[in-house]
Amino acid sequence: MISNPIISLSLPKSGTTTLAVALRHAGLKVIDWRIRQGQSANPALKGALIAPLMYEDYFDSGDPLARLGEFHAVTEMSAVNNRMSMWPQTDSGMLSAILHHHPGARFVLSLRDPTDVANSIMGWNNLGKIRLPRNDVPGLPRPYGGDIKHLTRWVEGHYNFCARFFRNSPNFLAYKLEDRNVRADISRFLGLELPWWGKANVNKNPAQPVKTSTIAPEGQGNDEA
Repeated sequence: MISNPIISLSLPKSGTTTLAVALRHAGLKVIDWRIRQGQSANPALKGALIAPLMYEDYFDSGDPLARLGEFHAVTEMSAVNNRMSMWPQTDSGMLSAILHHHPGARFVLSLRDPTDVANSIMGWNNLGKIRLPRNDVPGLPRPYGGDIKHLTRWVEGHYNFCARFFRNSPNFLAYKLEDRNVRADISRFLGLELPWWGKANVNKNPAQPVKTSTIAPEGQGNDEA
């Protein structure tokens, strides 16, 4: 086991579930989007959404992970529904606070072609068609988000934000899902052997692919978020 937290900065439908499954196969205690039945020893956390927990603790104590100490990894943290739109992975203050309180934290970003991510989001339940365009999302304010071009631009912007924020940081790894050596790269970065790597939570009904991306990012989901 490793003691320093692993934080995924990835957006929905860009390999977050694959990472969660891989880390669980490695024996880690992983949460994504929501703390589910049997995942926490604290009954008060049962069913809690991760994003509001992180923001409550960030504004209360300064440490966004104050109540998440029993977990090794957070692989999906955003939450967007008809009551909230919270995206900790896009918040520089949140990321700075995690680094301050957990200097050994490891941040990972899963990269897919931005238009492929956009198509997958558009075909995933009502995420692209309803929830994103009806909510204010960092980098994607209302009414944007219900179009492949909007989503592609948003994904590109997030990749560039992470690359700039963590420029030359030893705490950060951006990896491309399709790279042949991705499993070894993640293992080496985390100092952890990954006995499994594959594809999980594959979208069976993606939107009709529409290639619109022309911007190469610098450097380099979940059920409801």
